[in-house]
Amino acid sequence: MKIISEHTTNTLEIKKSKFIAHITPFSKYEKLLATLKEEHPKARHFVTAFRYLNEFGQVVEGCSDDGEPKGTSGKPTLAVLQGSELINVGVVTVRYFGGTRLGTGGLVRAYGDATNEVIALCELSEYKKLLNLRVSCEYTNVTKLEYECSNLAIEIVEKEFNSDVVFTLNSTKELFSELLEKLKRLVTVLD
Repeated sequence: MKIISEHTTNTLEIKKSKFIAHITPFSKYEKLLATLKEEHPKARHFVTAFRYLNEFGQVVEGCSDDGEPKGTSGKPTLAVLQGSELINVGVVTVRYFGGTRLGTGGLVRAYGDATNEVIALCELSEYKKLLNLRVSCEYTNVTKLEYECSNLAIEIVEKEFNSDVVFTLNSTKELFSELLEKLKRLVTVLD
């Protein structure tokens, strides 16, 4: 499975109709849709498709034709996401009607092509399951822990200062193993 890290857009014009495809990480999908509806009040359709992993590791996906003939826009968009093995992503294609009807086959091709073209512009990376880990250390070891987290690209989500310092970290299982190996006696795993 693959993911994207930033919002990307591309415009495809077919018989004077404009298909403006936007792809974004799923966490920003709802906000993007609302923003696009404000920015494009004269657009005819806002066709959407999304795929994400829920807390159980199951793929959740959906799509909307938003007034286009049933099955001619949302499903082809979703099919491209599936075929590209993209996850945790949302697509919104803004359509301005150009006056010429494309027919059902033309719409399927147009929405599929618009999605393929915007994906081609994205920088894709492999999906890695991220976990949270809580560790504590003495105040004297905070700098060492922060240094190793920085070197391993482990995100420090939160720090709590009590009798010890409690860190909430976010990364992959493999990187956590490496971190704990380097800091064996300096940190204690919580939870």
